[in-house]
Amino acid sequence: MPREHLRTRYPDHTAGDTVSLYAAELGEIRAQLAELGADIRAVVPANDVAVDKADTLAEEFGLPGNGARLALARRDKSAMRETAARAGVRIPRYVMVEDAADIAGAARDVGFPAIVKHTTGAGSHGIRLLSGPEDAEDLSTLHRTDHFGRPVEAWLVEQYVRGRELGVNFFSHDGTHHVLDIWEYRQPDNRDYSFPYWEWAQIPQDDPDWQTAVDYVRQVLDTFGVRLGPSHTEIKISAGEAYLIELGARLPAYPMINAWIEHSDLDPHRQTLAGRLGEVPKIATEPVKFDSLCGANAIRNDGPAGRLVEMRGLDKVERLLGVGTLVVGYQAGDMVPTTSSIPTIPLRVSVSAPDRQELLRRMAAVRDTVELVIEPVC
Repeated sequence: MPREHLRTRYPDHTAGDTVSLYAAELGEIRAQLAELGADIRAVVPANDVAVDKADTLAEEFGLPGNGARLALARRDKSAMRETAARAGVRIPRYVMVEDAADIAGAARDVGFPAIVKHTTGAGSHGIRLLSGPEDAEDLSTLHRTDHFGRPVEAWLVEQYVRGRELGVNFFSHDGTHHVLDIWEYRQPDNRDYSFPYWEWAQIPQDDPDWQTAVDYVRQVLDTFGVRLGPSHTEIKISAGEAYLIELGARLPAYPMINAWIEHSDLDPHRQTLAGRLGEVPKIATEPVKFDSLCGANAIRNDGPAGRLVEMRGLDKVERLLGVGTLVVGYQAGDMVPTTSSIPTIPLRVSVSAPDRQELLRRMAAVRDTVELVIEPVC
């Protein structure tokens, strides 16, 4: 990720660092580490863009990791789809294109509805839903830079799978995969969507899709050589069968990691580091214990961009039963774009409850209490 991009999006990203180095390619990273002369004990991927580089470097240093051979397939959607297809892992129909002019033809090949994604993207940035041929006629507004500020060099055009979307979290150690939890990406209605984040909610182990998801993701992790550390795998369940959307061989972000820290005995950062240091993480010997079922609201701007007047009811939301962390993305006076990626969500609200039914009630109460007041800008 470019340094300027980091400073803009994460101004405090160096807080607590002893040394901060900036490099985008493996050659640069190797050179800077050699110049630093540090005793490297572990290499940990902190986000999507670092997954392949971290495992490649770990192998070069003789340190624990998931190996370099399939490192790119755990990061790049093109290699990810090719690897899954070779192994017989169920995936949507897909075509890869390097020229945006070829997207319409690729969509016709996979069939409508289709969905278009950056091969190196993240955070749902730049995703485009093509409901029919007319949606592929004008692609002039496609994002040409990815979530990390890099130029887009290829697109994944694939079948849009209708069904329930789940985020499945595992911790692996020595090739054994320990399920941590599963989250449903809930939608306000049954319409097709390109942006999956409206509500997140943990599902209980007696959910009818739990075992299907667990069995399928274990197959995915084995296929992609994941033997160590956390993983976050997004899948769709359609007609009782699972389809791979994306594998993330790293810790997930909000709201999952916040829920673990606040409502379980899991220390995700410490256990991730423990595995990379060659230690046996706690989750490898005993299951994680939660004190609540967890979820979160994404309060979106689904209308046109405008200027934020206020988040009405925000003070009341903070006092609602079960409400935890609030992530406020904009202040009064800020320009608020139409929500299309995680960084553009105006408000995220973590919620917990003793059971699933109460969790959904509490999340509904949050949505009934807060309102984005946005004035149009001509």
